[in-house]
Amino acid sequence: MIFARIFGRLRRFCLCFIGMIYLVCTAHATNPTAVPANTNMPAVATPAAAATAIGAGNAGFDKSKVPFVSTPSRPGLFMLPPTTPGYYSFWDMITGNKREKPPVAPYAPFALLTTPAYDIDFRYLATPGHEKDIFDPVKRIQLGDDWLLSFGGSFWYRYTHETDSRLNTAGINNDFHLLRTRFHADLWYRDKVRLFAELLDARAFGAELSPLITDRNHADLLNLFADIKLGNVNNGPAYIRVGRQELMYGSQRLISTLDWVNTRRTFQGVKAFWRTPEWDVDAFWTRPMITEKGNVDNWDTQQNFFGLWATHKPKPGHLIDLYFLSLENDRNLTPANIARGNILQGNSHVHTLGGRFAGNFDNFLYELEGMYQFGRRSNLDISAFAVATGVGYRLPMPMNPQGWIRYDFASGDGSSTDGRSNTFNQLFPFGHYYMGFLDRIGRQNVHDINAQFTLHPMPWITFISQYHRFYLANERDYLYNAAGLATFRDVTGQSGSHIGDEVDFRLNLHVNRHQDVLVGYSKMWSGDFLKKQAPGVSPDLFYVQYNIRF
Repeated sequence: MIFARIFGRLRRFCLCFIGMIYLVCTAHATNPTAVPANTNMPAVATPAAAATAIGAGNAGFDKSKVPFVSTPSRPGLFMLPPTTPGYYSFWDMITGNKREKPPVAPYAPFALLTTPAYDIDFRYLATPGHEKDIFDPVKRIQLGDDWLLSFGGSFWYRYTHETDSRLNTAGINNDFHLLRTRFHADLWYRDKVRLFAELLDARAFGAELSPLITDRNHADLLNLFADIKLGNVNNGPAYIRVGRQELMYGSQRLISTLDWVNTRRTFQGVKAFWRTPEWDVDAFWTRPMITEKGNVDNWDTQQNFFGLWATHKPKPGHLIDLYFLSLENDRNLTPANIARGNILQGNSHVHTLGGRFAGNFDNFLYELEGMYQFGRRSNLDISAFAVATGVGYRLPMPMNPQGWIRYDFASGDGSSTDGRSNTFNQLFPFGHYYMGFLDRIGRQNVHDINAQFTLHPMPWITFISQYHRFYLANERDYLYNAAGLATFRDVTGQSGSHIGDEVDFRLNLHVNRHQDVLVGYSKMWSGDFLKKQAPGVSPDLFYVQYNIRF
């Protein structure tokens, strides 16, 4: 039965992809001059820029710059990678391949990769003398003068052991296994039209507790969209994207693909985007997809998510994000929702206005982001805000040591009778990345004083350690987890505000350009609030993950 369902969905996947190809080909056959043939697309990657001459003038467009990809967003806790001579993978060390500088490669040397598959940059393959790879034959397959076709995918396996899983007071531990398989096809007609489709299959087994909704999704579409070029504006291409698509912006505190979970996060709708060396500008209207394990996923008809996001790159290493986002959630709140504190999950129109500055001056790292929310929630006026700030420094010494000191704040609400709602809504974040790897704390009603230290004992080994001290922003509001769901509350405020302290350790071994092994351990010690609300709970987390990409 399982294989029959998988085969059926694969068949539908192929039929949809072929159908889209037919429609696009038909459209261009009837109106071949709808979009200008010549482009002046700016390169965002050095390898692509170096290859400008290759294919330029071949049938009127430069294949070395296709497909155009967006520069990956820079997270808040970013690291400056090692650049000194050394072994940049375990395989390099085994084979004695000591490099003078990091290799040109499409994948980041880390198991987790939030970047969508359609923005992974293989344009360096157009550069003469590039390093050969076993999977090169399935990338950038030239079909005549006008078409480029690529295939790719990934697989991961993760073993997880949780103590006092999900802060449960029953003392239930949880051991489980996650499997995830992804496969994509990418077709370009010149630089005018793109068709992209990606299949995902996510499975979980062995758990003592019920799997989370994000753990399982059997053979469904993660991405299925078409890009159509609108033209060039001020020396930059403008496109419109229609269909199912992942979204990732800025620090990923508000919008992320959420690669930590087994299913990732995706949306369906339309996006227009414009790219230049100095500016990235996006405008989008979407609806989040609802994961259904045994059925075809559908979009959430009760939510609309739209916004405008602009990123200015004044000079290399520095950026400015400016954005306006709106989330309309027309789902009626039930008495059970209200009793559980999940008032942020429905019946609201939330608008978020924010900005961010981030970058590095040589070895000095910095970031500041502010977010203000307004609108209506359950007939209450919304007034909430969040701040994230930090400074870091890379020590100019062996093993590339770097440290960050940070402070994160998101407002809470202590009164339900004052006519205002002050709890910040974290929207669609990469919560796992910032507020401790245990995922017990979300960016809602929280103070987080934290520090991070990273080390590269070898260029292919990344060691990350974090310390967090968590407090409730308002003692009478809920404690919210990484998914934004309420867990515990003391309406009297007598349990205090100190949630607890958490330490995280993570070790990534970069085996080769395709494979990574990730090992992690996290532990939380309860503060006064958790001791009173969940006596005896002392959660920790251990996991081992293997990734392969092609």
